[in-house]
Amino acid sequence: MGGLRPWARYMLLVVAHLLAMGLGAVVLQALEGPPALQLQTQLQAELATFQADYGACLPPGALEELLGVALRAQAHGVSSLGNSSEASNWNLPSALLFTASILTTTGYGHMAPLSAGGKAFCVVYASLGLPASLVLVATLRHCLLPVLSCPGTWVAARWQLAPAQAALLQAAGLGLLVACIFVLLPALVLWGLQGDCSLLEAIYFCFGSLSTIGLGDLLPSQGHGLHPVIYHLGQLALLGYLLLGLLAMLLAVETFSELPQVRAMVKFFGPSGSMTPEDQGGTLGQDELSLSTPPPDAPAAGQAPAC
Repeated sequence: MGGLRPWARYMLLVVAHLLAMGLGAVVLQALEGPPALQLQTQLQAELATFQADYGACLPPGALEELLGVALRAQAHGVSSLGNSSEASNWNLPSALLFTASILTTTGYGHMAPLSAGGKAFCVVYASLGLPASLVLVATLRHCLLPVLSCPGTWVAARWQLAPAQAALLQAAGLGLLVACIFVLLPALVLWGLQGDCSLLEAIYFCFGSLSTIGLGDLLPSQGHGLHPVIYHLGQLALLGYLLLGLLAMLLAVETFSELPQVRAMVKFFGPSGSMTPEDQGGTLGQDELSLSTPPPDAPAAGQAPAC
């Protein structure tokens, strides 16, 4: 395949991407089609039962009109079904969580501006805030990567690992650390505090938040059965979780993207030409991830290099 022209490689990549999308669509259709049909049948049966019992007391079309108003309000995060902790959607903790979902591009969809001024402000706020967030994340990444590379450097010197092996070990270790601290541990806490969700749903919510997918089908408790103070503290905790978790996720992705194997794959689909020193070095060419085996006159294996 090395003799393929660049346009052929691009076409191969596009076709593979389209096939992956098609495979995902087929699997989701098979998994989600029957439950959705069952829920639709149940809803129709409930509506038919309600109209049979109370239809004589309601004007024609009154129920459909009421449900339409409720669904339109629900689409903007306004509901009258909650307790007092949800009486105001735009209190300070809720507004902070909404702005965090904009700046982290999570976008849960549980709240949305109603006024024209609010929508215009969101456009301007996101246009200015997203670049600022990217600059902040890039600065923190530049500061944290050298610190996170110290354990990998120590292990490489301790076990006399080859540079590529040390880089792979560091990436795997960082990925496992992020998965445990920012996905598994918060999921266990959410599962323990919120009784109406399973562990799988809690993991699904945490991963969806940190990957900025944010489908919005699951939200932490939504205030049901919680004291207002506890509910708002949970919103502030989710705010910090989004900011720190997104940074940790980006650090892990950056580390994996700089692996020599990944860079070689990107180089294969890139334009033909001689490899740059950075491409040849892969992860080892980066200041943040400088992992190398010690030279022959290096200190003894029991001594860790200074970080």
